[in-house]
Amino acid sequence: MSIFCKILLKPEVEEYLRATFKNAEITTFIGSLKAEEKYESLLNNLAHPPAFTSVRVNTHLGSVEYVRHLLSKEIQKQYENLTVPVLQHPELPDMLLIPVLGPRKDLQRLPNEVVVDAQCGSAVLRGAHVYAPGIISASKFMKAGSVVSVYSDIEGKCKRGAKEFSGNKVFIGNGISELSRNEIFTSSGPLKGLGIKMTEPIYRSPSFDNMLSSYVFLQNLPSSVVSYVLNPQSGQRVLDMCAAPGGKTTHLATLMHDEGEVIALDKIADRVKKIEQNAALLNLNCIKAFCYDGTKALTDSKIDGQEGPPFLPASFDRILLDAPCSGMGQRPNLAYSWSLKEITSYQPLQRKLFRVAVQLLKPGGILVYSTCTITLSENEEQVAWALETFPCLQLKSQKPHVGGEGMMGAGLSPEKLKLLQRFDPSEIILQGIDCYSLQNVNYEDLIRLANKDCIGFFIAKFIKVQ
Repeated sequence: MSIFCKILLKPEVEEYLRATFKNAEITTFIGSLKAEEKYESLLNNLAHPPAFTSVRVNTHLGSVEYVRHLLSKEIQKQYENLTVPVLQHPELPDMLLIPVLGPRKDLQRLPNEVVVDAQCGSAVLRGAHVYAPGIISASKFMKAGSVVSVYSDIEGKCKRGAKEFSGNKVFIGNGISELSRNEIFTSSGPLKGLGIKMTEPIYRSPSFDNMLSSYVFLQNLPSSVVSYVLNPQSGQRVLDMCAAPGGKTTHLATLMHDEGEVIALDKIADRVKKIEQNAALLNLNCIKAFCYDGTKALTDSKIDGQEGPPFLPASFDRILLDAPCSGMGQRPNLAYSWSLKEITSYQPLQRKLFRVAVQLLKPGGILVYSTCTITLSENEEQVAWALETFPCLQLKSQKPHVGGEGMMGAGLSPEKLKLLQRFDPSEIILQGIDCYSLQNVNYEDLIRLANKDCIGFFIAKFIKVQ
C-alpha cells in the first residue's frame, strides 16, 4: 500500500510502451540507462495528478481579472486558513491555475476502511469526493458519520460488498461516510449521490461543484493550448470534427468573440447534447452541433439550403481534429485496463478522419491534429504519414509553444520535431507542492512547473498550401 504507486498496465501494454520510450533513436541519443529512467518516470507520473488544477475563463461573459477575483474568494472559503494563489498563465491569458497541494504523507490510517474502484480513486486524486456507485467494500461497522480511510483497488480484485480487503490497494485519503454499510450494499436499486465526503485527501484540489459554472470551464492546460494554436479568427468557418464534450469547441467560439461559425460533430447523440449544454451555459451562439460521424462528413454534392453535414470539399477555414485516441496521457490513472489490441486500434480511425479533414480544408487553411495520448503510433508516426500522403500539407510552427518537442522514433527530422508540441509525463520530476511554502515559491517557477507537470498531450499544426 503506497501513495507512490506506478500505473498498473497489462504486461503487453507495458512492453509496448517500453519499446516506444526506448526506441533505437532515443537510446542512441540519450543512452539506454537514461531512456530506462525516463520510462520508469513515465509509469510513476501517470499515477499522480498534475501539479495544478487549470480552469479557462469564459471571457465572453467576464474579464479574466474579474473572474480571477471571484474564483480567489470561492477557493479561500474552501481552504480556510491557507492562502492558495490563483495564477494567470502568461502565454494563455484566459487560463487560471490553482496549485494542487500534496502529496500529504502524515495522514493517519483509520480502522474503518472503504475500498473504491480505480476510476473513482483517480477522480478523488483530482479533488472529487467519493460517490456511492464507486464504493466496492466497506468495514463491517461503518455507519453514516463514520470517519474512514479510503483506498483504491487498482487490480479490480476486491469483491463487491466485502467487509475487508487485503489485496493491492492504494491509500488516497480520509473522509466521512454519508451512508452506512447497509445502505450501500442492501439497497434494492442503484445508489446515487455522495458516499464519502473527503476531508483529508492525499492531494488537495478545489471543488468546482456548482461554482461559477458560467464563468469558468475546467480544462487541462494542453487542451487550452490547442485552440490558441489553431488561432481561429472572427467571421471564419471552423470545424471541430470530434467535439464532445465541447471544451475546445467553446474555447474556439470564445476566441472568435462568438462571431462566425463553429461546426461541432460527434457521432453519439448524448455527447452532442453535452456540447449544446456547454455552449448554452457559456452563452455562446455561433456553435452548431450535429450528431454525425466525422469519417463520413465529406460529399461531392450537397442539397441546397442544407446546413449540416456532410460538407463539400474546401468548406472550412480552420479544422480541429482532436482525434479519438487511447487516452494514455490522462492523469492520474492508477490502472489502465485496455489491451494492446484496443490501444493500437486507433491509428486507422485517426487516418480516416485525417483524410476527410484535408479535403474539407480550404487552400491556405489551418489543420490542427491533437491527442491526449503518449504513443508514438498515434502522434509522430501520424505526422510522418500525413506529410508523405498529402503533399499539400506543410508543418507550421506553433504559438504558444509551452510543451516540449516531438519524440524521436518516427523518422522525422530534428527540424520537424521542433515544430511539434508534446507534453510528456516522462519529463516530470515529481516533487509535490507544500501547503505551507506557497508564499515563498517564485511565480515563474510555478508557471514552468505547470507547463511540464500536466497531462500527456500531443499537437501538430499543418497548413494546406494548395
